[in-house]
Amino acid sequence: MNKAVTIIVQFIGLYFLYWLGSAIQKVLNLFIPGSVIGLILLFVLLSFKVVSERWIQQGAGFMITHLPFFFIPATVGVISYAYIFKGKGILLIAIGMLSTMLVMGLSGVIAQMMVQKKEGSYE
Repeated sequence: MNKAVTIIVQFIGLYFLYWLGSAIQKVLNLFIPGSVIGLILLFVLLSFKVVSERWIQQGAGFMITHLPFFFIPATVGVISYAYIFKGKGILLIAIGMLSTMLVMGLSGVIAQMMVQKKEGSYE
C-alpha cells in the first residue's frame, strides 16, 4: 500500500478511537476528556494485542512529527485570554517548572523500574 494511503488509514483509525472516547465521555457524563479515554482505549487494545503496533506506527509517527502544529490553536486561545493570566506570571512559571520536574522525575523512576524488571533484577 502507498505510504500516504497507509498514514491516512492509520490516522482515521486513531481518530476513530478519539471519537469513540469522546462519545463514551458524553454518554457517561465523565469528567475525563474524551481524548484521554480514547488514549486509554488505544493502550488497552495494544496491551491485549487486539491492535498491532505496526497498524498505527506510521500514522502516529506522522502526527508526532507534526506535533507543533497541533499546539497552535491552544496557543492562540491562551493569547486571546491573556488578561486572565495578568499578574500571575511568577506563579505560572513556578507551577510549570514544578510540574515539569515532577513529570521528568517520575518518568525516569518508572523507566528505571521497567528496565530493571525486564532484566529480572527488580525486587
